[in-house]
Amino acid sequence: MTKNYTIMQYFEWHSNDDGNHWNRLKDEAASLKEKGFNAIWLPPATKADHVMNTGYSVYDLYDLGEFDQKGQVRTKYGTKEELIAAIEALHEQDIKVYADVVLNHKAGADEAETVRVVEVDSNDRNHEISEPFDIDAFTKFYFPGRNKKYSAFEWNYTHFNGTDYDHRTGRTGIFKILGENKDWNENVDQEKGNFDYLMFTNVDYQHPDVREETINWGKWFIDTLNIDGMRLDAVKHIESYFIRDFVHAMREHRGQDFYFVGEFWNPDLEVNENFLDEAEYSLDLFDVRLHFNFKAASEGGAAYDLRQIFDGTLVKENPEHAVTFVDNHDSQPGEALESFVKDWFKQSAYALILLREDGFPCVFYGDYYGIGGENPIDGKQMAIDPLLYVRKLKAYGQQDDYFDHPNVVGWVRRGYAEDKSGCAVILNNSEQPAEKQMFVGEDRAGQTWYDYTDTIEEGVVIDEEGNGIFKVNPGSVSVYCEKEA
Repeated sequence: MTKNYTIMQYFEWHSNDDGNHWNRLKDEAASLKEKGFNAIWLPPATKADHVMNTGYSVYDLYDLGEFDQKGQVRTKYGTKEELIAAIEALHEQDIKVYADVVLNHKAGADEAETVRVVEVDSNDRNHEISEPFDIDAFTKFYFPGRNKKYSAFEWNYTHFNGTDYDHRTGRTGIFKILGENKDWNENVDQEKGNFDYLMFTNVDYQHPDVREETINWGKWFIDTLNIDGMRLDAVKHIESYFIRDFVHAMREHRGQDFYFVGEFWNPDLEVNENFLDEAEYSLDLFDVRLHFNFKAASEGGAAYDLRQIFDGTLVKENPEHAVTFVDNHDSQPGEALESFVKDWFKQSAYALILLREDGFPCVFYGDYYGIGGENPIDGKQMAIDPLLYVRKLKAYGQQDDYFDHPNVVGWVRRGYAEDKSGCAVILNNSEQPAEKQMFVGEDRAGQTWYDYTDTIEEGVVIDEEGNGIFKVNPGSVSVYCEKEA
């Protein structure tokens, strides 16, 4: 029997910037394994344009907290040595390590240079709204603090196709860089006409030297950290054929089981599947539509029809390529893609990703440990831990769905007799208590099943036909399993 796997996204936007994040992760490795986590998604480990930065304003991909650049040797999370020690501690617990990789753009250039550009409409990047003109753009990266260690490659304006700031005038806008073979990459998300440009200085993956350097870096990064996979940031803004080539090159270098998941932040299933097709289904994607369905359910309350919670989702239509999640660092309050699932529905949403057979679920650090910043939010470890426990030991076997009521749905995992696995889940978004009869197996007759979330106290005795009548509180979820000795 294949054991269930679960990812922990081990950071949130306001994770403490004291430089001890890698040390905390190392110290928690054994506990994370005990809780039921099999893989850890690390925050961006490369040097950003400022030590306080979460890591997505990437400056030097080769600086993992090793060089005195941007005012510090360490990154927000610690030093290179501490990062390697944390990864080794996770591997000792047989936990996979997936690194967050930001390839779309660069920030914090070392110098400006004069660049010929044309300004484009921010809502239609194919529409030019100026004649060609010169700006002073921050496009020169030569990393003096690293002094060519690991790579002598230096970046200049020819390696980018867009930027957003003119140092000469102090004006901001979206400026497409002009030159031979310069244009937006074509195989990107078509929102805003062409969504190649996202932020900062946009890397041009039509340039052969850029492609070669990025693939060389990827191999170096994998070997240096001994990681097991990558989370690729902002893939809808990157040439899909380059993503395909990058994935193939990394697997050829490291092995076919090297894991990839991409962040394609678009809830449209057809658009996601088009990207997967262009990338030759070489990676998984986060199920953004499912996240938005959870948000809608949390806002709709009893008016939301729970029978449609999986409509239009990757996990329903393409489950082998779906990484399911409730929230993440981008969707948390105050961030660019804020779309936070309301508290009352969090445990129910986690049950929907952790206790079903399809999808590769990811638990958000902010939901588990809490969110910091000016408006902190408490963690929900007490609500999530029982679900992790059931996923680790109980949520196995045939799945039978009871999505037969707009407010009260459920499912059963039949389990296996030899390890006393199996569970029955009932979810209610109404303001009244509810119950549902579900079949768990004739071989379960006479057993007493209890709610592992501890919200319903009385047990359920399975009748001689293998049925149980499972109860649930208003706006809640209950997860029943055979009582352990």
